[in-house]
Amino acid sequence: MKAIRVRQFGEPEVMKLEEITPPKPGKEEILINVKAAGVNPVDTYIRSGKYLRLPELPYTPGYDAAGTIEAVGEGIERFKVGDRVFTARNLSGAYAEKVLCHKNQVFPLPEKVFFQQGAALGVPYGTAYRALFQRAKAVRDEVVLIHGATGGVGIAAVQLARNAGMTVIGTGGSEKGRKLVKEQGADHVLDHHAPDYLDKILKITGGRGVDVILEMLANQNLGKDLTLLARNGRVVVIGSRGKVEIDPRETMVRDSSILGMTLLSTTDPKWNGLYAAICSGLSDGSLSPVVGKEMALREAPVAHHEVIESKAFGKIVLVP
Repeated sequence: MKAIRVRQFGEPEVMKLEEITPPKPGKEEILINVKAAGVNPVDTYIRSGKYLRLPELPYTPGYDAAGTIEAVGEGIERFKVGDRVFTARNLSGAYAEKVLCHKNQVFPLPEKVFFQQGAALGVPYGTAYRALFQRAKAVRDEVVLIHGATGGVGIAAVQLARNAGMTVIGTGGSEKGRKLVKEQGADHVLDHHAPDYLDKILKITGGRGVDVILEMLANQNLGKDLTLLARNGRVVVIGSRGKVEIDPRETMVRDSSILGMTLLSTTDPKWNGLYAAICSGLSDGSLSPVVGKEMALREAPVAHHEVIESKAFGKIVLVP
C-alpha cells in the first residue's frame, strides 16, 4: 500500500510517499480502507520534531481518517467488514491507503456524512468538545469567544457552542473566513487584525467580559485574552507556538483561570463520552464538518505548509 513516511524530523518536505506492507489486524484491532485522512496542526508540530511526545522514526503521520472496514481481528463485535467508520487516533498513521486501529478508536459514520467530513471529526471535534465541556465546563447562556474560529477546531467549537445554547463570538483574519464562521452559527464575528476588536468584544458583552475563551494561538493572544474575561472566566489554551508574557494580576482581579489541554490526555471514560456526544450530533444533523480543501496523499507537504501558514478555512483532507 502507499503511505506517507517520515524518516527524519524537519520541514514538510521530509514527508515522502512510499510503498509499504499493509498492517494486519490483531486481537481487538480493525483495518480500515482509508477514503480520506485529516490534516491537523498537531501533525505539523510532530513532523517538525517540536512536539512534547514524538514517535519513533520512521513513522506515518496522521490521527484522523474515514473509510470502510477491510478486516477485523479477534474480539470485534460492534463492527463488521464494509462498515463506514471514522477514527479518533490509530495505531499505524492515517496518511495512508489503509490504517490500523484499536476497536476503541473507531466510530460509526452515518450514511449522510461524506468520508471527507468523517476525516474532519477526530481531532477537531474531539478537541473542541473537550475544551468547551470537559475543561472549561461551559454551560448554556454563557458567552464564548473562539479566537481563531476559521479552522477545523474553531468551526467545530462554533457548532458545539451554538448547539449548547451559548452566545458565540468568533474571530477570523479574512473576510472569507469570517463569512464561514457566521454561516456556522456564530452570533458575532470580528476581525482579530482590527485595532479595536478587543473594545468590540467588551461592547458586545456590555463591559462584563466573556465567560470562556478558546485560544488557538496563545503565544500571541493570551495576555490580551486575560483582559477580556468576566469574573470566574476561563481561557482554554488549545494551541501555542512559543512563549508568552502575561500579567497574573489580570487573573487575580477576576478569579479567572488559564486551562491547558491536549486531546491525547483524555482518560478513557471521558474519551468514550466525548465521541458518543459527537456521534449523536452527526446522527441528528446538528454537527456538520466543513471541508475546506481536498488534496492527493502525495501533496501532504503542501497541506502542512497551508496549515502552518493559516491558509486553511475549515479542514484540509488528503485523499489516497
